[in-house]
Amino acid sequence: MDQAKRIEQFKALCEQDPGNDMARFSLGGAYAQNGQHAEAAEAYLECVGINENFSKAYQLAGKSLMDAGETDRAAEVLENGYLIAAKQGDLMPKNGIADLLRELGRALPEVPAEEKKAAVGGGDGFVCQRTKRPGTRMPRAPFRGDLGTWIQSNISKETFDEWIGLGTKIINELRLDLSREQDDAVYDYGMRRFLGLTDERYEELTGATPPAPSGEYVEMIDTILSRSGQLEDFGGELHRQV
Repeated sequence: MDQAKRIEQFKALCEQDPGNDMARFSLGGAYAQNGQHAEAAEAYLECVGINENFSKAYQLAGKSLMDAGETDRAAEVLENGYLIAAKQGDLMPKNGIADLLRELGRALPEVPAEEKKAAVGGGDGFVCQRTKRPGTRMPRAPFRGDLGTWIQSNISKETFDEWIGLGTKIINELRLDLSREQDDAVYDYGMRRFLGLTDERYEELTGATPPAPSGEYVEMIDTILSRSGQLEDFGGELHRQV
């Protein structure tokens, strides 16, 4: 699927579901990959208009505004995003935003002391079973059923948010259409691998065999995870390798 078709696909999804923040996030990614940086920035900003705590969207909105030459506006968005990321404990977006602010020659905003404390995990003793580090317990399960309950009980909000960012990269890089069963299986495999959810545990939780993507996609997902999600070297051409 070429970029113009992907943009139209995500635009249609935004029209069908106006409250879908991920649809606008994906639209921003499609615009950015097509070199339409101003349009990408607006899509990302619409995303945070729906979900003001979506720190990764602030980062990408700021980057798109920088690429579009709107540096003052980019700085304002990034400063707001930095505070949101610090409050949420979203370490990767926070660090990414910090790098962009330094690139603009801007000082990092001062994070209120109470938000620094909250970002360390809220003091509730929750430990993410994937990272083995303290984190924030998700306020609600991301999915219905036992699978969602397992994720909420074992995976921190920080780790799951990191997956959402990486999963969006995977959708964009591999040109996945999640309305297609085979593409959804690729995304699902990536999520299970990232979160450390074994096939045996998946079957125990759901009573079903986990959906299996074709072998070339398994290899590609494993490659992506081995690179910790750093896909920039592929230059948006990763889909041509499968």
